[in-house]
Amino acid sequence: MDLQSYAGPIIEFVKANQAWAPAIIFALTFAESIAVLSLIVPAWAMIVAFGPLIGAGGIPFWPILIAASLGAAAGDWISYWFGRYFKDSIGNVWPLSKYPEMLPKGHAFFEKWGVWAIFFGRFSGPLRASVPLVAGIVNMPQVKFQVANVVSAFIWAAALLAPGNFLGRYLHWFG
Repeated sequence: MDLQSYAGPIIEFVKANQAWAPAIIFALTFAESIAVLSLIVPAWAMIVAFGPLIGAGGIPFWPILIAASLGAAAGDWISYWFGRYFKDSIGNVWPLSKYPEMLPKGHAFFEKWGVWAIFFGRFSGPLRASVPLVAGIVNMPQVKFQVANVVSAFIWAAALLAPGNFLGRYLHWFG
């Protein structure tokens, strides 16, 4: 199945049932941010597709932004907890065992950037899943992690939603 097969029905459901939009965007950003789910659930395109729905006036921006941000932060927090609890043995668990290069890349990135890795990793698909795991594995202080996690989640969600919101709001001017 292609991405449209997944995204189309979800977007159509949201159009018809706008009250469910915050819960759905929370679930999508959670899936996109949690280590294991992000490898098997292609959620980013569906998240981006919410932007034009917001801009067209059907769905309010702020509840969607808050739900998207909280879902992303919760996903990274769970990934951090997995890393902290399971340590290096988590690399032996499916589906991470299928991607043996993922954790070393995340570790190298984390070692180079420190707390900024949480922020920058959010914007990189392959690193998004591994950096919070590595932060947990190396016992990054939870307060530092959570500050970077929450701030980057709000900026990431806005970056994914704002362009479509703008297009949805002003595209009708172009015919």
